[in-house]
Amino acid sequence: MEEFARLFIELIEASRSHEHYRDVECINLIASEGLKSPAVREIMQFCMDLESRYSEGENDLQGRVKARYYQGQKYITIIENCAVDIVKNLFNCNWADVRLVSGTHANLSTFKGISMATRNRKMVVAPLSSGAHISHDYTGLAGQVLGLEIINLIYDVNELNIDVEKSIHIIRAARPGIVTLGASLFLFPHPIRELKEVTEEVGAYLVYDAAHVLGLIAGGVFQDPLREGADFVTASTHKTFPGPQGGLILGELKNSRMESAIKAVQHAVFPLSASNVHLARLPAVGVASLEMKLFGRELAEQTVRNAQTAGQYLYEHGVKVLGEDKGFTRSHQLAVDVREWGGGKRVAEDLEKANIILNRNLLPYDNQNNRENPSGIRIGFQDVTRRGFRESDIKHLCDLMLDVIKYKRKPEEVKKDVIELKKQFNKVEYGFKSVEEALKHLQKYVKVC
Repeated sequence: MEEFARLFIELIEASRSHEHYRDVECINLIASEGLKSPAVREIMQFCMDLESRYSEGENDLQGRVKARYYQGQKYITIIENCAVDIVKNLFNCNWADVRLVSGTHANLSTFKGISMATRNRKMVVAPLSSGAHISHDYTGLAGQVLGLEIINLIYDVNELNIDVEKSIHIIRAARPGIVTLGASLFLFPHPIRELKEVTEEVGAYLVYDAAHVLGLIAGGVFQDPLREGADFVTASTHKTFPGPQGGLILGELKNSRMESAIKAVQHAVFPLSASNVHLARLPAVGVASLEMKLFGRELAEQTVRNAQTAGQYLYEHGVKVLGEDKGFTRSHQLAVDVREWGGGKRVAEDLEKANIILNRNLLPYDNQNNRENPSGIRIGFQDVTRRGFRESDIKHLCDLMLDVIKYKRKPEEVKKDVIELKKQFNKVEYGFKSVEEALKHLQKYVKVC
């Protein structure tokens, strides 16, 4: 019991310390982490009973509840139906599935469902070296779990994007059931329109992984994959989309072909890959969707401006930022080559000592086996933007980063300035302070009981 007590005390102390360390003392530039508003946090806190419940069953072709196999579902059904209808409204589509517990789960269900519908086990994807997510790759979920045959599209390192003409030849030759776009290192929109015709020609479905850019899509500033030709959009709800951890799938039910694929994808969600779908996050997805409906464009535009400002400033101060001839980025991310300054591992670790949190990252021209010390770092600006950083603040932050990157000051010295800077940004913008504030705001549109 003594060892149990010691471990329990350590667990509680570490949990409390983490909350203060990452939320109060650090500046977060991890591109895959979002920031929830007080209203989203509040609704998660009062869904404690919901967190313990199950709702196994089937959905209809609008993504709403069709049948459930447990009792006690009358309010759970309302919650899920409201959440899915809110998401469809936000993304202007007529089908969605919100039961996914992560973006990877969304990919799993979509890839499995489509491969069942097409009876085709080939998938053409952006190469892992170009920044694609490992769940798309033969070394990850798609290959090792689903057993799909993975064929890579051609990536143009100079353009930092998929080579359309060469990739058209790949798709025609491979004749896959799925063509997947989207990435984790995702600087510029992918060529959906340009690859849509050949995808249809070979009878494939076009899937777009929007995990990183869902909030930018909601804000209307990156690209609109469904309007550009994607059949399915998979995503996380906790990156640029500032909701709880979870996933979703979007689609447009427009013909019998899509109907058969949607049915197969829903079957791949339940019963094939999910039982408990973590219901307590669904009200929070709804609150985050409302915030994006009201404030999403402003948030997305400022996020991209901040990323581009940082790219220009770092470049002007002697650091190699990829995409210089294209404005560095059109998303929330930057890819920065720091080989001259010791490589990605050294820079990321020293910035961590200064309480600036980001990750080392392989760049497209790297040796893809050198994951321990790649050339680059990946920087994301969605968290600092939601905390209120504007262009001048971003430049100040870049100065602190440059002090560490270029060995001008020891990380421990910079850390003091980072903590002082963070004190100026202790609120969350582009959202509601409480659920009650959100309800009051909506009263002008509809009477809320």
